[in-house]
Amino acid sequence: MSPRAGKPGPTPHTLAFVESPVQLLNVLEWAHAHAPTIRTEEGPGAGFTLVVLSPTDPMTRGQLRRMAELAREDGHEVRWEEARGGPAAPFQTIGGLRSLLRRARRVVMGDPFSRYVQLLLTITRARELVVVDDGTATMEFVGQLSRGERLVRWHRKGSRPGPRDLLFAPVSSSARRRLTPGGGRSVEVFSSMPIEETPRGVTLTANDFAWTRARFGPPRITKGADMVGTSLVETGVVDGDRYLEAVKALAGAHGATRYFAHRRESAEKLHRLAAETGLEIVRPDLPLELIARRGPIGRTILSFPSTVVHTLPLALAGTDVKVAVCDIDPAWLTENASPRAQGFLSGVTGTARDVHRLSMVRAV
Repeated sequence: MSPRAGKPGPTPHTLAFVESPVQLLNVLEWAHAHAPTIRTEEGPGAGFTLVVLSPTDPMTRGQLRRMAELAREDGHEVRWEEARGGPAAPFQTIGGLRSLLRRARRVVMGDPFSRYVQLLLTITRARELVVVDDGTATMEFVGQLSRGERLVRWHRKGSRPGPRDLLFAPVSSSARRRLTPGGGRSVEVFSSMPIEETPRGVTLTANDFAWTRARFGPPRITKGADMVGTSLVETGVVDGDRYLEAVKALAGAHGATRYFAHRRESAEKLHRLAAETGLEIVRPDLPLELIARRGPIGRTILSFPSTVVHTLPLALAGTDVKVAVCDIDPAWLTENASPRAQGFLSGVTGTARDVHRLSMVRAV
């Protein structure tokens, strides 16, 4: 796919920005749920413009390209931006998008914590802003917006701001103000996450993964168990050795044979997991919700606290697949983990619906 793919056309009413495969999936879910409105605004059979702010990680890029194909099949124009292709790339990307941003009436975004997205929000004049899920971070975003706090990712909350944070603070504050409804500007949060704090004036719309269920499956279900990987080691929350021991114990207790790697998991860690646990490491080419719905998939899916404990039961509704979640032992946390980490992870597990709670495994 070439950069800035897609034929030029009239300025769309809706402009969407994504930086990950899951964000792109949830934009497609949002479009499916709002299809009558989009058809009225963009014209019969027409979609909107979806801008991929491409990362550099090869696995993420591969999944994004596959998701972009699905978006095109649904009639949306995909504009691929090499947004991190060198020191000048951010300036070129933002400059090239300025005209579209100023003319779009609605902006859809997947990660309000992203500095890229926050910069783009300072340019747009859109009167309608939509935030779709970027995983469990959506829960934290809504809570921070409700409390009027600065936007900080949960695994960094409690740590001292660095020089770059201080330099970027005015942009982040501006983005938070724009994401607060008022002055003729509306904000919608489209989410499958359990959200307990609703900011005043924000519209919450439930994502039930109707597009995923209509597009894929039902899956063929195998007799065994599959395990879902997590990037908690890579984000500095969980100790790598403790995580490996926990995976080994959980896989052994439940007879898991496959490990679906998170796109951010390091090759070194995955090599160790394969060598020491005997699990088959699977690198999915699509978000796990689509992989599971397409099948084959184990009758039991094992997971630590993550987004999938909320999304997989919705994507697999009507099947006999059971999602089981194991809590994170506080002893697994690194000394650099945010003070907020244990409470947030416990909340992810505790608020999950239609999942089976497992006893905490003890990593030695």
